[in-house]
Amino acid sequence: MTTEQQVIEQLSQYRQKKARIQALSTYSVGAGITVSRLNEDDQLQELHRKLRGLPSYMYLSGYEQKLENVAHAYMTQYPAGVKSQMQAIPVQVLDPEDTELLQELRGKIQRVIAARGYEIREGIEEIIERLTELQNLQAEVERIEAVLDALEQYKPDYAKIIWLHIIDSNPWENVTEQLNLSRPVFYRWRKKAIAEYERLAK
Repeated sequence: MTTEQQVIEQLSQYRQKKARIQALSTYSVGAGITVSRLNEDDQLQELHRKLRGLPSYMYLSGYEQKLENVAHAYMTQYPAGVKSQMQAIPVQVLDPEDTELLQELRGKIQRVIAARGYEIREGIEEIIERLTELQNLQAEVERIEAVLDALEQYKPDYAKIIWLHIIDSNPWENVTEQLNLSRPVFYRWRKKAIAEYERLAK
């Protein structure tokens, strides 16, 4: 698959991703709480972390710093939110002491989840998966929108072609009529629009 085809595929999935976000947002975890509510709480937690802005040694005990160091040594990703973080922590590693520390860290996160009222139904891992999917899709959609907003600032016709033709799946005849373009100009601009989008998205 060429790079141009990859860009087209990514853009053409925009509406589908938006629909999936909407569906995931209404997924109930029980007691009237939805996945979107959990996601909002995760974002507030991330904001609090940024506002705190202090190095960990200033608010963690020596033992807590040890837990943090072990987590950093083994975690391959650092998602936002306690639920996604728990999933990212490996269950077992080669070093028995590290395994014990990681299990304790998972336990701490699990207790935070329970204290916040999230452990109200079976299948916490399923909830975590849905929340992680929601956060990833939101990031992808926001990235597409940010790139198209940037493109619109200096090439508004290119952005319109992408929105109308690729994202909204309008046939070229409709787009050329709306933008008052000839067919050759439309296809020439379409190619340039995709290339410019790709350049901005790098």
